[in-house]
Amino acid sequence: MIDIYERLGTHCHETVYTSVTLTHEQRDRGRLKLTGANGEEVRVFLERGKPLLVGEYLLSNCGKYIKIEGAVEEVVQASCEDWVTFSKACYHLGNRHVKISVGERSLTITPDHVLEEMLVLLGLTVSHVKAVFIPESGAYSHGHNHH
Repeated sequence: MIDIYERLGTHCHETVYTSVTLTHEQRDRGRLKLTGANGEEVRVFLERGKPLLVGEYLLSNCGKYIKIEGAVEEVVQASCEDWVTFSKACYHLGNRHVKISVGERSLTITPDHVLEEMLVLLGLTVSHVKAVFIPESGAYSHGHNHH
């Protein structure tokens, strides 16, 4: 069993002992009991309120390096051709405090039939796909995902 108390960020030049694959919800938690890709049990004890990042490295108390991978999940992608429609969609989702990943006139959210209907009514094309969901970290967190 591996116990983890330390985060190293997204740059590590050490040999990775194992990786753990987490959903976006699991990455938000500070306490986790997981199974590494090598089959070994991994327990995570980290500060709460700071989500783990896909590609982040952790250091176990016994000196082993573990990498965070993103799980492929069912998500909803919505897109449109014009910036005004896209801006309105982002406004309405933000007003509901929805976790969102933002692209070029496209956005990704977790499945929710009410929100999907709203996006269609606003004029976006909506589709269900499987992908790693990496929502925006928020304006007041210091871990912005997009540059």
